Amino acid sequence: MSFSGSLVSAVETGTRPLDFRYLALADRELDTGGLFVELLRIATRDNQWFRSWRDAERNARILRTFEPNLVPGLLQTEAYARTVIAAGSRLTEQEIERRVAVRLDRQTILTREMPVQLFAVLDATVLGRLIGTPAIMREQLDHLIAMAELPNADLLVVPTGIGMYAGLAGPFVLAALEGNGWLGHLDNLLRGQIVTLPDEIDSLQEAWECVRSEALPRQHSLDLFKEAAKTWT
Repeated sequence: MSFSGSLVSAVETGTRPLDFRYLALADRELDTGGLFVELLRIATRDNQWFRSWRDAERNARILRTFEPNLVPGLLQTEAYARTVIAAGSRLTEQEIERRVAVRLDRQTILTREMPVQLFAVLDATVLGRLIGTPAIMREQLDHLIAMAELPNADLLVVPTGIGMYAGLAGPFVLAALEGNGWLGHLDNLLRGQIVTLPDEIDSLQEAWECVRSEALPRQHSLDLFKEAAKTWT
C-alpha cells in the first residue's frame, strides 16, 4: 500500500477519520471486492457528522475555510455565536448554551500549544450584516482583528466590488490531516456533511483557489476589519 505507517496508525487509533481513498487502496490490497468502501458508504449515511468533524479539526495541520454569509464558527465571539445558534430555532435555552459552549471549545485549536494553521476567507458582506446588536458586531469585529494578528491565522476578505464568484455557492472547510490527506466539510440547514471522495475534494480545492485569488491581501483585509469595526458604534 502507498500509505505510511504513521497514517495507518492514525486511522487505527481513530485520530484520523476513515476516507474512501484509504479504504479503496485497502480493498485493492486485500482483494475484498470493494467491501470496505461499501461499508463506509453505508455507515456514513447516518453518521454523527459533527463529532467526526470535531475530531478532524483537532487533528488538522491546516484548515481552509470560506464563509459568504457569517463569521466562521472558529472565529465567532460567544455573543455572536449565541445569536446565530438561537436564530429561527426551537432549541431550548439549555440546548442553545450547550451548543455555544461546544463552539467555543472548538476554538481552542487556534490558541493551544501547537495550534492549527487557519486560512479563512470571508465575503465583505459578513462585516456589515447585523447579527444581534451593534455592540455584538463591534465585539465580533474587534475579535476578528485580534485573531488576524495571530501568527497562525490568515484572515482575508473578498471585497464587495468583485460581484459574482464561485464561493457564493456556499460555505465550506478543508482540513489537511496527517499524511497530507484532505477532508472537506459542507453545511446545510439540517446537518454538516463530510467530504472524502477525491474528485469532490479536488472541486473544493479549486473553489478555495478561486476565493483566495479574489480576496484582498492580508494587510488590506486587516484594514477593512478595522474600518468595519468603526461603523458598529
